[in-house]
Amino acid sequence: MSFSNSVAIVGVGETDYSRASGRTELALSLQAIRAALDDAGIEPDDVDGLMKWWVDTSTEAEVAANMGIRDLAWWGEISQAGNVGAPLVAHAAAAIHAGLANVVVIYRGVNGRSGRRYGRGDVTGQGGRGGGAFTEPFGLLTPQHGLAMVARRRMYETGITSRHFGMQAVAQRRHANRNPRATFYERTLTLAEHQSSRLIVDPFHLFDCCLETDGAGALVLASADFARELGKPAALIRAAAQSGPGVGSPAARGAKRLFAMAGVERDDIDVIQIYDHFGPFVLFALEDYGFVEDAGRLVEEGGTDFDGGRRPVNTSGGHLSEAYLQGINHLIEATRQVRGESTAQVPNVTFSFCDTGIGTGSVILERGES
Repeated sequence: MSFSNSVAIVGVGETDYSRASGRTELALSLQAIRAALDDAGIEPDDVDGLMKWWVDTSTEAEVAANMGIRDLAWWGEISQAGNVGAPLVAHAAAAIHAGLANVVVIYRGVNGRSGRRYGRGDVTGQGGRGGGAFTEPFGLLTPQHGLAMVARRRMYETGITSRHFGMQAVAQRRHANRNPRATFYERTLTLAEHQSSRLIVDPFHLFDCCLETDGAGALVLASADFARELGKPAALIRAAAQSGPGVGSPAARGAKRLFAMAGVERDDIDVIQIYDHFGPFVLFALEDYGFVEDAGRLVEEGGTDFDGGRRPVNTSGGHLSEAYLQGINHLIEATRQVRGESTAQVPNVTFSFCDTGIGTGSVILERGES
């Protein structure tokens, strides 16, 4: 039984994005949730479900108490098998469709720059748990260490180059230059600047790496019927899927479930948001999800640009140029695109696709009636 289009994202909200918020992660989360509720036009009393990512320091009980949520009927989190975003949307939508909750808020608040930093090994590299026991003793302590090896292998197998990675970084910076919320708003980037920037971990140049950020974001989910009563633009959840450990690419495996559930084809998708902790993985995901056979050729022709590209990608600037919030900002932008509210709006969007973690979770949103 599919929940296709029976549940919608009815509100989105975020804080400012900074390098030093001066606020607790709980305060950031509460601010983003309040903004999302205001966007939806509802009150905390309407909320009876909360969901978060497993590493988020703000518990559902703390958020409920501080927001004045009186009856929390549904709560939960996603484990380290998947990042914040699409898997949470799938779980929240399933709960609403099943009648276990009416209004579910998904949130992520993190001082990712002034607090614990992924790029410094503060979050990972902490004792060799799980697979890390086989890699961390040899120096693979941060995400960029391990993923650089994956990227280099992909370059060897397919012929994709660092210049292609740079072309995608430049396209996303151009999108961010239109987005007042973005860290790199009005700060341009050229391919030459990308190529001459310092290597962080070969083959990742500086501008291939995400922006460790202080900030928060939130989504409000409710039934499509409730969304229509609000009388505001909503993003219907056409399909949501997650894909954990298994054989082959998680994106390729998850895509089969996602597109079968949605009943649409890749060419029906108007705009794409892809998790870009490191920019090369945007191009890898475009191939693995089946959007293109040759992502290098796509970026050479400007195909990921919002204005005329055949596969517009990461139209808010993404993790590379807007902020790194582990995928929540990608879902916010995917929602804004189907509502016609993006600062880099793709014309006539009906279907918006969002990946929130190297294929571990993906969502297709559809424009709903207001």
